[in-house]
Amino acid sequence: MSSRLFAISFDAHRPESLAHFWSGLLGLESADGDGVALHSGNDAGYRLGFRPARAGKAAQNRLHFDLTSSSPEDQRETVARALDLGARHADVGQGPDASHVVLADPEGNEFCVLEPGNRFLAGCGTLGALACDGSQAVGYFWSRALGWPLVWDQDEETAVQSPRGGTKLTWGGPPLMPDPGKDLHLELAPDGDPEAEVERLVSLGAKRPDSAHGGSGAVVLVDPDGNEFRVLTEG
Repeated sequence: MSSRLFAISFDAHRPESLAHFWSGLLGLESADGDGVALHSGNDAGYRLGFRPARAGKAAQNRLHFDLTSSSPEDQRETVARALDLGARHADVGQGPDASHVVLADPEGNEFCVLEPGNRFLAGCGTLGALACDGSQAVGYFWSRALGWPLVWDQDEETAVQSPRGGTKLTWGGPPLMPDPGKDLHLELAPDGDPEAEVERLVSLGAKRPDSAHGGSGAVVLVDPDGNEFRVLTEG
């Protein structure tokens, strides 16, 4: 029994507008009729989702995308396109000499446009990594939950990647940043019985939150670091 990564979803005040931003930035096509899910175009096989949320953003996101670049010109063009679509520069303590560029999308979700030549993300595609603030234990949890092998495990930093390649999921180790309120979340699609899969995830270290609103067709759990994720119960 296992789950596949169905979507990486943004909490969004205006889902359609945020989907339009990311579609324009990455050249992604809609994955559904209402325009709030995009095909990632990535070997890892997930979607980008945009779910309506009322929560306000209280701190830096725990999860953010690292976009790769093929050349200095490509990096500059990606940054310029993002700014034209409504992004802004963001300061997360990177310093003036950083070779990557930190931006925030129109709803404040941080992301990085990396410099060319990043060996760790070579071959991962434009959506090179979902970089997560999190513990070594949560990296181990997600490796077992998804059946993705660890491709990095050193100094409490971990990373996993689908056997098919594509986006890496990385965790930077302690300390854990505060809950930002509004963030990105993983959505899983079970390969078999959803109830059995929920029980398996709980046995791996997930927990059922005291109060959660997964909406119809999903069960909300939290991973060992307290990050909410959704297990889809309807196809």
